Amino acid sequence: MSYSIIIPVYNEEESLPTLFSEIKKVIIRDLKSFELIFIDDGSTDKSLKVIEEIKNRAELPVKIISLRSNQGKSAALMAGFRQASGDFIITMDADLQDDPKEIWPLIDKLNEGYDLVSGYKKNRHDPINKTIPSRIFNYLVRKTTGVSLHDINCGLKIYRQEVTRSLILYGELYRFIPVLAASAGFNITEIQVNHRPRKYGKSKFGASRFVRGLLDLLTVIVQTKFIRRPLHFFGPTGILSITAGTIICLYLSYIRIFDHQSIGKRPLLLLGIFLIIAGIQIISTGIVAEIITYYYQRNNANRHEN
Repeated sequence: MSYSIIIPVYNEEESLPTLFSEIKKVIIRDLKSFELIFIDDGSTDKSLKVIEEIKNRAELPVKIISLRSNQGKSAALMAGFRQASGDFIITMDADLQDDPKEIWPLIDKLNEGYDLVSGYKKNRHDPINKTIPSRIFNYLVRKTTGVSLHDINCGLKIYRQEVTRSLILYGELYRFIPVLAASAGFNITEIQVNHRPRKYGKSKFGASRFVRGLLDLLTVIVQTKFIRRPLHFFGPTGILSITAGTIICLYLSYIRIFDHQSIGKRPLLLLGIFLIIAGIQIISTGIVAEIITYYYQRNNANRHEN
């Protein structure tokens, strides 16, 4: 078996020599089976130069992918997945918080029959303003997706190549790789891994990460649960809106007919009409999405037949 270790890099010039040295010590017993793939994600420091120096003195294959600008971790991982030639793909961050000593335990766990094994940073060495939002976020992901991993966004993972080939990552969907893999039918699990304090620099992620994560979670829910049945996503909201608007209008009609009260200037009338119109529009959006999905699936079937 062969292994590709993918490492996205963004302004980590100080940590890279140590990271390479640690990886080499861990895999020295089977050095020829490994390749390293560094993706420089538009670093503004000397990270790319350091990676090139590592390649020149490495005793194993090293590939370098240099992105012209900072495009984010999803783009970096996709670039690495496309270049990886290994049967198994290992991903880890470049900041030294992921421990290379966990590589072999990940491989051993994958060999038990899993398609993806994710790390679980049970004892995290991060500031509280990062760990608490992360725990809340992981809880929400578990409850909404049904994927019961404790640490959905751990950078330390191992995949069979079939998994990485099936992934389409953009934006910040890299956080939800286990969810996307599970929805595609792959067998996933997690193991507890050692997490280390940051030695150099500071985290590249701010407080806005939590808000963006919630928006991305909605995207993932739509992709994994409703992509083939969009009306099931739009329908309940539309029906609820129409029902509420109808009840309001029936109430106003009752007091107008039987109590002879004026309703023309009541804001409640506008609300009822608005809810009915909005509900019709929402359901119509779902129907259009269903038509698009039908033609997409039919065209795909025709291509396979031809």
